[in-house]
Amino acid sequence: MSEPLRVAVIVASVRDGRFGPVIANWFTGVARERQNLEIDVIDLIEHDLPNRLSQSPDLEVQAVLSGVSPRLAAADAFVVVTPEYNHSYPASLKSLIDWHTTEWHAKPVGFVGYGGLAGGMRAVEHLRQIFAETHSVTVRDTVGFHGPWGQFDEQGNLIDPTEAEAAAKTLLDALEWWGTALKDKKAQQPYGS
Repeated sequence: MSEPLRVAVIVASVRDGRFGPVIANWFTGVARERQNLEIDVIDLIEHDLPNRLSQSPDLEVQAVLSGVSPRLAAADAFVVVTPEYNHSYPASLKSLIDWHTTEWHAKPVGFVGYGGLAGGMRAVEHLRQIFAETHSVTVRDTVGFHGPWGQFDEQGNLIDPTEAEAAAKTLLDALEWWGTALKDKKAQQPYGS
């Protein structure tokens, strides 16, 4: 059996009272049922990256980067769990993306969005454009939660998981396919060479 595909699940929201961890916990529970995936949850509330970018960050920023950059580099694929704020994604996620370059190269990115009427899909569509610039491959199929606050019980379980679990399965199937294909190709020939 080949080694598992390493998937970094990024919890993008850092807002007070955020709902992202509930959705991320549900999604990682579904993902961990697959024996061929190794899940690493990167919660951006634990990595306070500044918005001001620098080619030579000070020691404090280097310390923050050292907690997240190696984990992004080690990942074979990503799933971004993002809310929709003001028709887009949170600034914390943009900072994470912009502080890194090669960590994203030739890796697939899937999305789990949540929010009001659009269920996070406007944020996801904005992120597709950004991740294209990072030399990533975004997975077409997503998981979206329109008004998720009433869809989970007090323990964080989906009240009716049927549709969301089917969407997660489709997303994970595509992520595994792309992740394995890109990982195998990079083993034969480094990306960009």
